[in-house]
Amino acid sequence: MVAARILALEECDLAAGVSDVSALLDKRHYGVEDMLLRRFDALAPELRLLGKITYRQRLLIASYFTQEYSFEAAALFNPSAVLHPDQTGVAAGAVRFIMSLRAVGEGHVSSLSFRTGIWTPGGALEMDPIGPTTQPPKIDWDAEGDPGLIRLHCGGSRVVSETVLFPMTESQKQGIEDVRLVRFVDDDGTATYYGTYTAFDGMVARSELLISKDFRDFEVRSLCGDAVHNKGMALFPRKVGGRYAMLGRQDAESIWFLQSTDALHWNGGVKTIEPRFPWELVQMGNCGSPIEIDEGWLVFTHGVGKVRNYAMGACLLDKNDPSRLLARTPRPIMAPTADQRDGYVPNVVYSCGALAVGRHLLLPYAVADSFTAFAATTVDALLERME
Repeated sequence: MVAARILALEECDLAAGVSDVSALLDKRHYGVEDMLLRRFDALAPELRLLGKITYRQRLLIASYFTQEYSFEAAALFNPSAVLHPDQTGVAAGAVRFIMSLRAVGEGHVSSLSFRTGIWTPGGALEMDPIGPTTQPPKIDWDAEGDPGLIRLHCGGSRVVSETVLFPMTESQKQGIEDVRLVRFVDDDGTATYYGTYTAFDGMVARSELLISKDFRDFEVRSLCGDAVHNKGMALFPRKVGGRYAMLGRQDAESIWFLQSTDALHWNGGVKTIEPRFPWELVQMGNCGSPIEIDEGWLVFTHGVGKVRNYAMGACLLDKNDPSRLLARTPRPIMAPTADQRDGYVPNVVYSCGALAVGRHLLLPYAVADSFTAFAATTVDALLERME
């Protein structure tokens, strides 16, 4: 037993071991000792560690059951952008945004990471510097005695880009995939950030929900109903007709419109957009939450065509009845170019959510499931391409 061997070490060896751990980790992480002590507390019952265990022994035992993981080593893609909850200090005419990203590391395991930046609609885009370290959240597994609720506390992160959410439950053990963020405004005017995502256990994919007010504390919620056993659910940014509204893809090829009295239970639905044009004949889905404009609900879509090419389009849904399709782009608005075809998954451009400021649109998108780029356009330019 590894722990027993560590407990048998002389004090000088314990001190040298703890010093080695500090040399390995302190410049790459912060709060290392606090993290190791939390790790020890989680391990102690499983390892049946009883009796008096010194501070150095706890640190060293935890270090032997801890490993670093390069969560963005393979790919960083499928972005989703929303307005940052903190707009202080931003120049007039510009906005600060926050972007979620699917980060893939060793073993093709997907985690959730973040970036922030400043965008001037019709002008410059500047990404903020990335924090020098990452900080996993403190996990409250028994939040309020609700087995369907997990609370995550990320206050240790100095900037949002230092926060990373790794898979933490059985349903997520192979990945937290394709978060679709939305800034949801309730009837009383309060704003909450929701993120629908795909939880993948290696065999089964299902939709789950991330909730936050400030991107420092999160709730992880299970979703229920016959509509959640698939990928690509995207919540509307407000209630429609007094009920929560969602786009889904429960038949794995078309976009459906769903409504619910709460944000957690989703059943039934109405098929709203089916594959029609050559670039989307295999399947289609949303590229993020609908965007409310004067003309209705603007939805970016993706379509899969020949040779598994993923291209992007857009459509317009009726504002009062989003199950009613008003117009759509017959041709892609974005498709893989010759210099964007190669990567982790070739022939793919894809997004999980655009940002709208007035009639201006910022569209972060993934290139070949490898890295993320940005495009900018306007609502009017998109509407002109629809029929």
